[in-house]
Order: sequence, then structure tokens, then C-alpha cells
Amino acid sequence: MELTKNVRILLIANVFFATVVGLFFASSFSGDGGKTPSPTQTIRSINLDKDFSFCGEKLPMDNWDVRQRLDAELLRNVYFHSQTILAVKRANALFPVIEPILKEEGVPADLKYLAVAESALSNAISPAGARGVWQFMKSAADGYGLEVNGEVDERYHLEKATRAACKYLRKEKDRLGSWTLAAAAYNGGPDRISTEMTKQRARNFYELNLAADETMRYPFRIVAIKEVMEHPELYEYDIDAKHLYPPISEFKTVDVSGPVANWGDFAREHGTNYRMLKLYNPWLVDSKLTNKAGKTYEIRLPK
Repeated sequence: MELTKNVRILLIANVFFATVVGLFFASSFSGDGGKTPSPTQTIRSINLDKDFSFCGEKLPMDNWDVRQRLDAELLRNVYFHSQTILAVKRANALFPVIEPILKEEGVPADLKYLAVAESALSNAISPAGARGVWQFMKSAADGYGLEVNGEVDERYHLEKATRAACKYLRKEKDRLGSWTLAAAAYNGGPDRISTEMTKQRARNFYELNLAADETMRYPFRIVAIKEVMEHPELYEYDIDAKHLYPPISEFKTVDVSGPVANWGDFAREHGTNYRMLKLYNPWLVDSKLTNKAGKTYEIRLPK
């Protein structure tokens, strides 16, 4: 069908308009006004021809089952872009707190990646009720000296929870014989791991066959997270240092030995607000503190 002159002009105008709009949106999402094209990440398989380890314990990479299970976790984590970038950003803020405690407690530095696997370094709450960066259940928190009640929940206290996790993992390493098994016990429960090892005559984690897929994957997931976070450039992550989250290292402390009727009022009296008080002290989980026992709590406040 022959087009009239007016129709041809209208079609040309529409194509021109669509092109201009497309270029505008492309430049808007490039993050720098469209001056340079955004780099693309090549979606590729992972090279497994190298050594992988956890807490100084090498994975038996000559075992095809181990290779495939690690490969699966590497692929899941390398291409889980948002979670990986958030973990790297948060690590810049939290690892300076966690790493010295691991050293003081005499446990391997690699255990910090267990915290990443547990919570992505956030104060998460699991469907089962585990809480905080280290994802302690209440029963385990009670057993390792963390205070948990309606007003104070030290599972959210990063330093105290990190020390509790160190004690837990060191105990299980001594009992089960390896840090890899201790990590599996952290996820699946210590009694279950030891029972299954005895029943199956397993000598190490890689010989275990567990019904729970999550625990079977867990140590591999930690190793995959370690690999990506220690070598992001190998997997084409380009994270600008200016975009990392800063540590909360500048604060003042106030000792509180009695009740606090309202934390909002307390915050105002000390030159801050309720939101900031909670960010500096996430373990304060109510709007007040009864403190019948007269304990002394160290409250952090912005300087």
C-alpha cells in the first residue's frame, strides 16, 4: 500500500523521537551521564583448577563430587550480584570489628566469611528465629552468655556475638576435629553432625551424606563467598572504594546502671535521636530499659 507524504513524515518523526528517548534513558542509567559505556560482565563458567581452602584446610579438589558442589556455590555467589556487592560494602564496615576479635580468640580469620554466609553481614532474622550477624538461636545465645529478653538482645551486639561464635566454633572444632566440620555443625547442629559421622563411618565432612541440603552446601558456600570477596576482580566486579560502607568507629559511650523510661528522651538528652541510638546500639530492642538487676550497660552515641 502506498503511503501518503504526511504519513511518511509522521513515521519518520516517530522513529526520530523513539531514538532520542532511548538514548536519554541509556545515558540516565549509565551513572555518568552517558560519557562512558558501562562495562559488561561476561557470564562464564568458573575455573576450578586451583587450590581452595577454609581455615587452612584444603578442599580435596581431586574429588569430582567436591568439585561439582563447590562449582555450584561459586556460580550461585558470583552471579548473585546485588548480594555480593552488598557483602563487600558491608565487610568494609564490619570486618574491622570482627577480625581483631577472631585473632584475640585464637580462631582462623576465615571464620568471618561464615558470618557473611549466615546473614550477609546484616542484623537478619531467620524464619526459625535466629538473629543478628551470627544468627544465634535463643537457646544457643543463652548457652554462650548472651543476654536475650524483651528489652536487650545481645545477638545484635556485634562484639559480644562474635566472641560467642568464636567460643562455639572452637568447641566444635575440638570435638569434631576440623573447622570445616565445626562450620557444618554451626548450620546443622553439633549432635546431628557427630551422630551422622559415627553412623556413616565418615572421616571428614566430604564423606558425609546428609538429608539436609542446606548443611551439605554450607561449607562450600562459605568457601565460595571467601573466593569472590577476596578476588572480586577475577569475577569482573568493579567496586569503587568510595562506595564502600565506612566503619562506625567514632562514638562516645555513656554507662547506664539504672532504668531508662524512654530511649527517645535519652537520645535527645545526649544530642542525638532514637534512630541513631538504635543504629549504634541495635541490641536495645525496646523503647525503654527496666534494668531490675541494676546491670551496667555501655551505650554508644554519635560524637
